[in-house]
Amino acid sequence: MNRVEFLSMVDHTILKADATKASVDKVLKFAKENHTASVCINPYYVKYASDFLKDTDVKVCTVIGFPLGQNTTAVKVFEAKNAIEDGADEIDMVINVAALKDRDYDFVKKEIKDIFVAVSWHNKLLKVIIENAYLTDDEKRKVCEICKEVGVDFVKTSTGFAPTGATASDVKIMKEVVGSKCKIKAAGGIKTKADVEALYAAGARRFGVSRTEEILKEY
Repeated sequence: MNRVEFLSMVDHTILKADATKASVDKVLKFAKENHTASVCINPYYVKYASDFLKDTDVKVCTVIGFPLGQNTTAVKVFEAKNAIEDGADEIDMVINVAALKDRDYDFVKKEIKDIFVAVSWHNKLLKVIIENAYLTDDEKRKVCEICKEVGVDFVKTSTGFAPTGATASDVKIMKEVVGSKCKIKAAGGIKTKADVEALYAAGARRFGVSRTEEILKEY
């Protein structure tokens, strides 16, 4: 993987609670100058980012039900629609981890499907954050099966706010289940070129990274 290929798979990310306009500007400028796949920002900044990146090849990605996934489905659907109205191209939603662990699979599937319908209606991408840090391997497989059945665009490892983030072993499990039906986004704790390449080898094809500039220096 060369630097151009790396950048083409990066969601350059800033999701901190104290992300000021100045810090978001820095992320947007870097993404624009280096042609990352997208910027991943909180919904508050979506309209601003959409205007900033107008007429560029950089997509605007935002997060829904973030970071706990415990909002009601109706709120998550509204969040997604509102973000798209503001200019979002890609939606990263957090599943209801508690519902999954309670084995309420019908609820989990319906929620993902409801959001997917809302997003795909506008020809936008949906990435489903399954938050692997809280799941057993069997639970990871189950939610990936659900995502595969629904037909979402990506399954994503983590929010970056849980105790652990992306691991190659988790990506391998996800890839075994979804195959070529969904792509995989790795996020959380990706700090080095070696991290990126290990996750890529395991099957990830998009990377949520806040340390993009530092990793780029390694290429």
